[in-house]
Amino acid sequence: MSECGNCSSGSESCGSCQENPQDQKIKKALGRIKNKIVVMSGKGGVGKSTVATNIAVALSMAGMKVGLLDVDVHGPSVPRLLSLQDEKPHMERDCMEPVSWSQNLGVMSLGFLLPSKDDAVIWRGPVKIGLIRQFISDVTWGDLDFLIVDCPPGTGDEPLSALQELGSDAKAVIVTTPQGVAIDDVRRSVTFCNQVGNEIVGIVENMSGFVCSKCGNVENVFGSGGGEELAQQTGVPFLGSIPMNADVARAGDEGFPVLKLGDHSPVGEAFNHIIKPLLGLAGKLQEQADTTQPVEAVLASDNGTTRFAVPVANGQLCMHFGHCDKFAVMDVDNTTKTITKGELLTPPPHEPGVLPRWLAEKGANVIIAGGMGARAQSLFTENGIKVVVGAQPGDPEEIVKTYLDGKLTVGQNICDH
Repeated sequence: MSECGNCSSGSESCGSCQENPQDQKIKKALGRIKNKIVVMSGKGGVGKSTVATNIAVALSMAGMKVGLLDVDVHGPSVPRLLSLQDEKPHMERDCMEPVSWSQNLGVMSLGFLLPSKDDAVIWRGPVKIGLIRQFISDVTWGDLDFLIVDCPPGTGDEPLSALQELGSDAKAVIVTTPQGVAIDDVRRSVTFCNQVGNEIVGIVENMSGFVCSKCGNVENVFGSGGGEELAQQTGVPFLGSIPMNADVARAGDEGFPVLKLGDHSPVGEAFNHIIKPLLGLAGKLQEQADTTQPVEAVLASDNGTTRFAVPVANGQLCMHFGHCDKFAVMDVDNTTKTITKGELLTPPPHEPGVLPRWLAEKGANVIIAGGMGARAQSLFTENGIKVVVGAQPGDPEEIVKTYLDGKLTVGQNICDH
């Protein structure tokens, strides 16, 4: 092996020279990933892959660059959950590209590499460990805000290897269901993380009650509160509860994220609540409890004019953009920073994805709102519209003028989705 610049001619090689080439590739790949999150559970059948997949999707919809790595060797279900089971990664001699689910989300799973979906994977521990290392070293993840790793249940080879390879700064999200038989096993996952020295972001309680599609009544089929009680007993944050409904099962079977059901579905609300601490890790939360911050005005340059949109109810800024009855739309001269034109527009019915497209078609460049969910913020951003949230009620024209003066103060994002 050739010597590095730290070695003197004829002297004994330093540690860098002796480092395994694959270790060097792993270190280089991880150096481009800001946050590593391992989703795990001591119990099988708790919906861990569904949780991992939808966390990855939610983060990507919030504008994060995300990789989703499925290391469940014997049951790689992520490709099906995202309707990617017929996809194959592009492969070169010593690297492969993750399969793209969206512009912000790339996915890798052994399921992409099996000749047939019916093939059983009969591997011992060392081979599985080698695959995990290869998925980190040889997959061209690039620069990521998050790498979400879906582990198989238990505290064996795969979760141990994933955490060891990702490093001490990798964090865990632990999934359980409410009943005691699951809590007993999941408690061991908390102990496992404490013993290997990796921080736990929090516990998620999945299948927390069944929501009747007819009346909306919640039946606690598996009991309730077990995950939250476990979090309290172990001193771990509780991230939230995800209810069951028929749409969740349909989403898994048909291969689309449950977040596609919309921010305001019970499941959508739960996931948007769960990812808030993760967005906090990336420094991307726009709201700060008990604090306010001024927003610097940023103007678009097309044609020298920026078009602002403010959701309005009863003549005042509406605290949630989806509940408004009008949008106040104003054109601003970028040079003089003055409003040159204004009108009130009636929006189409509020359904997921409709308002961002509609405002983009109306030429909007900036939307100022009191509250907005992470997914909606992502959709506005994808449509080329800058999002400002946390504004307080007031006359929309005065709000825009304050923004143009660089004096608009935003507080907590009123929307809890």
